[in-house]
Amino acid sequence: MSKSKTTIIDSLVSIGAVKFGEFTLKSGIKSPIYLDLRLIISYPELLSQIAAVLVDICKELSFDRVAGIPYTALPIATAFSLISKKPMIYCRKEIKDYGTAKRIEGVWQSGEKVLIIDDLITDGGSKLETFELFEQSGLDITDTVVLIDREQGGRERLQAVGYRLFSIISIFEILERMRETNQIDITEYDDILSFLKSTRSTQKPK
Repeated sequence: MSKSKTTIIDSLVSIGAVKFGEFTLKSGIKSPIYLDLRLIISYPELLSQIAAVLVDICKELSFDRVAGIPYTALPIATAFSLISKKPMIYCRKEIKDYGTAKRIEGVWQSGEKVLIIDDLITDGGSKLETFELFEQSGLDITDTVVLIDREQGGRERLQAVGYRLFSIISIFEILERMRETNQIDITEYDDILSFLKSTRSTQKPK
């Protein structure tokens, strides 16, 4: 595992972003592990480190603008934009009934290629919903980049319909690091690993 990955994982653990218990994810899956990445906004050094690694991952990709998915990814996308000098836009979850009533905020033109930035991916469903909204407005989506891949079928689901996913960290790497540093015991490690592998096997591209 690279030093940058180890540093980010250790930082996420130290700020309490990796939680254990029983949590219902947006996908509806009940999970024994939860990644509370909203905490990142309170740690500017960590936010900068994450954005810098994301920029490095995407240096060979071609895109005109970046777009963060509300709400957790907006600070990450903003930091990415500042480092990369790529302009940022974002798609609202809801359209305002006042002001400009725009769905997509920022400056953009139809036909431009947009790199989607998010905090993590589970089954990929929310990503496809976001892609559709951008594409309905005439923007081109090919690639998305996330901080963490929960390894529960999202990558495969996106690939099945022609999108590429890039990620910094796998949830397996988080578990391995926590096991190495004795922050979880072998029983907890095995139980969560089994859960992740079983839910991954049930994910089917739609």
